[in-house]
Amino acid sequence: MFAAFLLQSTLAVTPVQKVIQLLENMSAKGKKEKHEEQVQFAAYKQFCDDTAVEKERAIKQATEKIEMLKADIQKYISDAELLTKEIAEHDSDIAAWTGDKKAASKVRVMEKNDYDAMHKDYSESVDALQRAIAVLKKQAYDRKQASSLAQVSALKSLTLIPPEAKKALDLFLMQSSEEPADEGLAVSAPEANAYEFQSHGIIEMLEKLLDKFVDERTALEKEEMNSKHAYDMLMQDLTAQIEQAKADRTEKAETKAKKLQAKADAEGDLEDTTTTRDADQKYLDDLKGTCSQKASDFESRQQLRTEEIEAIAKAIEILSSESVSGNAEKYLPTLIQKKGVSLGQLRSGEQTVIQRQVAEFLREQGRQWNSRILSALAVRVANDPFAKVKKMIKDLLVRLMEEANEEAEHKGWCDTELSTNEQTRKEKTEAVETLHAEIDELQASIAKLSEEIGELAKAIADLDAAMAEATEIRQKEKEDNELTIKDSQEAQTAVAQALTVLREFYAKAGEATALLQKKTA
Repeated sequence: MFAAFLLQSTLAVTPVQKVIQLLENMSAKGKKEKHEEQVQFAAYKQFCDDTAVEKERAIKQATEKIEMLKADIQKYISDAELLTKEIAEHDSDIAAWTGDKKAASKVRVMEKNDYDAMHKDYSESVDALQRAIAVLKKQAYDRKQASSLAQVSALKSLTLIPPEAKKALDLFLMQSSEEPADEGLAVSAPEANAYEFQSHGIIEMLEKLLDKFVDERTALEKEEMNSKHAYDMLMQDLTAQIEQAKADRTEKAETKAKKLQAKADAEGDLEDTTTTRDADQKYLDDLKGTCSQKASDFESRQQLRTEEIEAIAKAIEILSSESVSGNAEKYLPTLIQKKGVSLGQLRSGEQTVIQRQVAEFLREQGRQWNSRILSALAVRVANDPFAKVKKMIKDLLVRLMEEANEEAEHKGWCDTELSTNEQTRKEKTEAVETLHAEIDELQASIAKLSEEIGELAKAIADLDAAMAEATEIRQKEKEDNELTIKDSQEAQTAVAQALTVLREFYAKAGEATALLQKKTA
């Protein structure tokens, strides 16, 4: 097809003009491709710069976040260790105070048992003394109606009776048992006076013992009340300390669990952030290497295209000169119009001086600029200015198509990278917005919790004040109750003593009245 077109245009266009036209087209196409490559590389360089800046910023932020997370993790570990130590101290305190409670309870039981036994002895001694005194006083009035001295003899078995008193009782009982059996035949008044004289010292001794035992029992009861009060206060204090220690331990255990959970979350976040940062760093390193290689290749191609365009321009200048174009117009059409001279004969003819000059010039420029295209063109011009040029143009078209495919593939890669980074930037932006929303929500929660903490602290202070006031009132009421109990016990003892005195008086008065009535009769 190209040969037919060439044959149709041989009369109007010389072969040199056709070569010049082809070279001009090659130069225009080379300039266009060079400009398009410059535009494309400018966009790619902008992508490299923007992506590198974004990745460097992301790596910097990730590095700062990693440092913060490491510091947070270290603080969580330190806080957890401190809380563990404090919890152990609370456990030790709780165990010690629980042991103190058990020991105090054991001592209290022993004290109570001792008190019960001693109080029983005092009560039995007081009762026995009261009965013995009553018997002796009754016998002092009526010798003949006196009962046995079993009540007086029973005093000797009491543990609280002093040995001296027991000896006096033995002496009294022995004297009482040696009296004559027919003492009823004697004069009544002297016998009664004699018995009263003998029992007077015993009664006085027993009354002193009675008063002593009553006083000692009262003192024992007071001591018991004081011991019980001290025990109750001690148990109340230990119980309060144990409850407070348990509450503090529970709170610190919950805080420790929260610290450990926060540590685990921070470690997970640290791992994710480190992985993302390392991936971004690798991508940035690969991107810089690729962009640097592409820039180097671009510069090489631009330099090659510039040299090629300059060589083609120089070739066009030479072919367009008068020595080449003028001779071509003068000789080439004449050769083509001659009968019997075919294109095959023209191709097989010897090289003209002009062809050799053009070929030599192209060969020299190819060596100077290290251009394979110009060298190939020189060979083709030297061999055949038509068929060789046609094959060269076809080869050039193939090479241009290959470069176009390469550029298309590179553009596809750039578009893919741009799309990927656009998607990544969009995801990161959404993540940042989500984190900002979470931060705002957490700040609102912190403010609300701070307000609630203030309210709870005020409520706790009010409760503490109310508890202190109630404790003070209760302590005052307890003191009043103890004073009332003390007064009641003393009054009870006094009433018992008064009743004893009244019973003795009315017994004596009744016996005296009976004696007077008997004598009158």
